[in-house]
Amino acid sequence: MSTVCARCENVTQSRLECPTCSKLGIRGSYFCSQDCFKTGFQKTHKLVHELVKNPASSVNVGKTDSYNPFPNYSFTGTLRPLYPLSPKRHVPDHIPRPEYAATGKPMSELREAGQPPRILNAEEIAKMRIACRLSREVLDIAASHVRPGITTDELDEIVHNATIERNAYPSPLNYRNFPKSVCTSINEAICHGIPDQRILQEGDIINIDVSLFYDGYHGDVNGTYPVGKIDDDSQRLIRTTRESLDAAIKMCKPGALLRDIGKTIEPVARANGCAVVRTYTGHGIHELFHCSPNIPHYAKNKAIGTMKTGMVFTIEPMLNLGTNWSEVHWPDNWTATTVDGKRSAQFEETLLITDTGVEVLTAAPQAA
Repeated sequence: MSTVCARCENVTQSRLECPTCSKLGIRGSYFCSQDCFKTGFQKTHKLVHELVKNPASSVNVGKTDSYNPFPNYSFTGTLRPLYPLSPKRHVPDHIPRPEYAATGKPMSELREAGQPPRILNAEEIAKMRIACRLSREVLDIAASHVRPGITTDELDEIVHNATIERNAYPSPLNYRNFPKSVCTSINEAICHGIPDQRILQEGDIINIDVSLFYDGYHGDVNGTYPVGKIDDDSQRLIRTTRESLDAAIKMCKPGALLRDIGKTIEPVARANGCAVVRTYTGHGIHELFHCSPNIPHYAKNKAIGTMKTGMVFTIEPMLNLGTNWSEVHWPDNWTATTVDGKRSAQFEETLLITDTGVEVLTAAPQAA
């Protein structure tokens, strides 16, 4: 009787069976030769054994000889990093770069820390509109590929290539030494997740945070997406996070207080059983990736200042299921996760204050 080799997938008359699979009651793990049998174990076949012994580990499966680089770290939830990371992606020489691209140090941001928010002129606003439109295009392309079975590293490649195709530089790449071109934050990851070898699973949620640098200006936008069918709590979390951002955008206009953004967001979150992350904020953006004004998303904050025509900034609330708004960081020094392992979601838009109100520079295209 012919079978299909578990490694090379060739049809074969041989029935060289994996003895460990046989003991575990796994049927159909046949190999066509000793070479395929040995190589299969050197590659990914051992994952089959682990999944049977520990079904919960199925949420952390990679497409390579992946491993958890922090085996002794006490993770708060089920998510694990899966290394090795792919090599740093190449940016063609003809594409203009932000100052930190080579050194990892945003020196202009450091020099301008504490300065009042800049008011952009018409030419600068025109350039911001283009950078933000391109950012939205790239995010929508990445979001269209979200599905069970794709890795976050593959999403990083999609974002990187789409950015390069637009003659833009992926803003996260080497910003403060961040190793990838996009942030991908899954389930209990609040923000700054590093794309790696983990395969997205049915029921996950993922935030994709896209930023790019074009003609001297940065655009910044993100969204949280379901991976296949998700549970009711995850749906509520995503819906509430988007609603809280939309409510904040509606109150933006010249003369509005920056501190009232959080005053608008937090009641929406609390009414739907969610907590607002306090550590991370929205920010000014233009030639600098991050600058003033600082935009807290929680109520009773102490943000100073009012909105003025020509001011550009992001609002990007991060909401956690439950009442705990705090976070912990993985040893990679980037990935922030909830302290209780509950899920987190985020949405972000870049906004321009106009004479009459607000323009969402990263707005999604209107459906025809």
